Amino acid sequence: MFKSEDVKLSIAPIAWTNDDLPELGGEIPFEQCVDEMAAAGFIGCEVGNKYPKDKHELKAELNKRGLQVSSAWFSSFFTDGKKEETIKDFIEFMHYLKHGGATVVNVCECGSCIQGQQDTPILEDYKPVFTEEQWQMLAEGLNEIGKIAVDNDMKVAYHFHMGTGVQNMDEVDQLMAMTDPQYVYLLLDTGHTHYAGGDNLELIKKYGDRIGNVHLKDIRDDVVAAIKADKKSFLDGVKAGTFTIPGDGNVDFEPIFEALSELGYKGWFVVEAEQDPYKANPFEYAKIARAYIKEKTGL
Repeated sequence: MFKSEDVKLSIAPIAWTNDDLPELGGEIPFEQCVDEMAAAGFIGCEVGNKYPKDKHELKAELNKRGLQVSSAWFSSFFTDGKKEETIKDFIEFMHYLKHGGATVVNVCECGSCIQGQQDTPILEDYKPVFTEEQWQMLAEGLNEIGKIAVDNDMKVAYHFHMGTGVQNMDEVDQLMAMTDPQYVYLLLDTGHTHYAGGDNLELIKKYGDRIGNVHLKDIRDDVVAAIKADKKSFLDGVKAGTFTIPGDGNVDFEPIFEALSELGYKGWFVVEAEQDPYKANPFEYAKIARAYIKEKTGL
């Protein structure tokens, strides 16, 4: 279905240590995390707060384990009027990732977002809604950093996300319509699509040639329903088990893999499944995820 030279497998450190919720894996060291990623059969990884901040040290540590950076999260704040600061921080972070082998920066607009607010329900009524002016600020900012990325042989892949101003599929459509296809790509996150009530196959059909990165994340519908009914937060849901590895929840991955294969997708598949590591051993779940991907894709 896929060729290993076209699609590579990566995993995010958020299963070991959640940077937004330090109580989840706060004492798990960086070395254990990357050792177990490699032992589970992955060749790429995303970057977390415990990773070395010096790009040379980072590359050396990953090289020891046969790993490279695939991509990583970057928070933009264009809608807060912080264009200059955002661009400055982006350039610095882009070069840091590139030195580790990455070709993609996952950008998410975090102006007024509620995803990290544990006292705010993860309901539509509480999420930020951008004004026309803010949409314009966001589009212009993304186009600018997207061009910077392209000029440096990198890509910006926009990460729509629960609790942010680009969460639902109408907002994804608006973002895609307002940004330049040469400079702004889409990160297909299977879990966040499902969470927001969207259709992964529809996104692949609409934006296939603009998909610059793929997060393989599964979701447990019963947990989401309970969190919403109890007016709990996004992070409360993470603790309760909203997310899991592909094949362990309610997302149907086989047609997604088929659609991406037919599209001729080339890039990374990143397993990103934030769970409580004391309930879901990250090494064991990483191995299960690796076996599932091999079974379904041949990779």
